[in-house]
Amino acid sequence: MKKAELHVHLEGSIDPETLMEIDRTLTLAEIEANLPKEATFAAFIESYVWVNRKLSTPEHYALATRRLLTRLAAQEVTYAEITLSAGIVLWKKQDLAAIYEAIREETWQSPVRAFWILDAVRQFGAEAALPVAEFAVSRRDDGVVAFGIGGFEDRGPAEWFGEVFRYAREGGLHLVAHAGETVGPESIWAALKIGAERIGHGITAVQDARLLAHLRDREIPLEISITSNVRTGVVPTLADHPVRKMYEAGVPIVINTDDPALFFTTLSDEYEIAASQFGLPAGELAANSFRYAFSV
Repeated sequence: MKKAELHVHLEGSIDPETLMEIDRTLTLAEIEANLPKEATFAAFIESYVWVNRKLSTPEHYALATRRLLTRLAAQEVTYAEITLSAGIVLWKKQDLAAIYEAIREETWQSPVRAFWILDAVRQFGAEAALPVAEFAVSRRDDGVVAFGIGGFEDRGPAEWFGEVFRYAREGGLHLVAHAGETVGPESIWAALKIGAERIGHGITAVQDARLLAHLRDREIPLEISITSNVRTGVVPTLADHPVRKMYEAGVPIVINTDDPALFFTTLSDEYEIAASQFGLPAGELAANSFRYAFSV
């Protein structure tokens, strides 16, 4: 079944074998020791940052891109929007232009039509987000389709980023935001207020009937990553995941992996979980993955 992946972080897709190619001093035991030690969002972020610190050259990012696109193609993914943590690249004081050129070149070699979402880090604030947005706009005609924000919702409220979102939108980019993952529905409302067109996760929308109706009526999709939400502890168990309730409320749902290497999943696995555990129609979900893509 052909499908698209709209919410996958490049850095969270790097499997142990690729990490050991990037850093030949690493052992499998060391990598396993730095995977999330508990099901909390903070533990996930700690592992995510650890992986990011291993990426020190454009070639490292290119290799990660090549491996991700190969795995996606093997799962009949024909289109992808991959998130690059550009805010972390700048935080590491690396050459974002060189890194982007390297990963963009890899997308030209792949049978997967791949585009990029450049992500700023919420807790770093709006001042740090603006250079990410400026760079994203400068590559609008070279593979970048959207600008977004991720990280700790409670330490970087969406209200901070209104001007940055406006700049990106006026520069021709689409807008996305991680919201309603670890904070309540008020975080989703705030992201929508500054212009977010798709919501990453958004599972706390289930707590607000008015918000569910708003998402339904305006056809604003939620990028759902079921395994991610369990692994980060934002839902206690798989059975507690609200995806079925949101689907029944008429909210557009798109299935994704988020950080497949850190959460030990694939897009095919996520579709299987959605169908077998929640009775969601795989064909409809696959159609949604193209319907709500930014460049199809």
